[in-house]
Amino acid sequence: MQVAFALPPDNWEYLQEVSSNHKTENKPAGGFRSADGGLSPVQAVHKAFLGFPVVCGDIVAYACPNVCHCTDRNGVVVQCTSRNLENIPSNLPRDTVVLLLSSNQIKHIPKETFTDLSRLRELDLSHNAIDSVEVGAFQGISESLRTLDLSNNHLSSLPRETLAKLHARVRLSHNPWHCDCSLQEVLREVRLDPETVNEVSCFTAVQEEYVGQPVIKVLDSGINFCNFHHKTTDVAMFVAMFCWFSMVTAYIIYYIKHNQEDARRHMEYLKSLPSTSHISKDYDTASSGF
Repeated sequence: MQVAFALPPDNWEYLQEVSSNHKTENKPAGGFRSADGGLSPVQAVHKAFLGFPVVCGDIVAYACPNVCHCTDRNGVVVQCTSRNLENIPSNLPRDTVVLLLSSNQIKHIPKETFTDLSRLRELDLSHNAIDSVEVGAFQGISESLRTLDLSNNHLSSLPRETLAKLHARVRLSHNPWHCDCSLQEVLREVRLDPETVNEVSCFTAVQEEYVGQPVIKVLDSGINFCNFHHKTTDVAMFVAMFCWFSMVTAYIIYYIKHNQEDARRHMEYLKSLPSTSHISKDYDTASSGF
């Protein structure tokens, strides 16, 4: 089996430095270890190669993105905080357990973004400019994920199915939420982080009186935003039916008036025709002349 490595020059320098500074001794079953308790060359190789492409047969361990910093802590911790990123890096290490993407310029999370990160436990997307999240964005990590931070973004609404299958505690605080039936349905499907639950507030709402209030507080008071939605729908249907009825009535009136006008014209035309008796008298007069 062939193993191919791709290692930048600075990592080769690091590996050479470790090898020259540590005396090693052979162990029958353990490979190499450092005689002075430091990093052994085997450990150095692991550290040097962490996050870089490793191809073994058909198995590919993706590279650590150049703009991020990766460390190994029972899985890879990928640190991409404050890097002015506009998109989530692709080809992240498959064994990533923590992904930190806060304080960037990310605006959108497309579907299947994290599909390959089946071990991901913590995902921090706070302090970005996210205003939309597609359904299926967290597909593949719904079982493993334990913490999801979407706080301090530009979210005003979310599709109900976006967070429905997540087992993670979710932070949604400090977003410009529009409080309506859609948001109420989303919150029914999600486990909000108890420490920030009262910071999920209505920036706008179907009723002006709820603006600025915590969503949970409003819902706990017995308010059902979906009732407002149904009432609005009923009013819209009533207006539509009224308009339809008015149009039908106007058409019928127009039709009747138009037919009356045609009937009047037809009667005037019939009246203008010579009568049968007048025609008979004229015929008799003409016959007697002969």
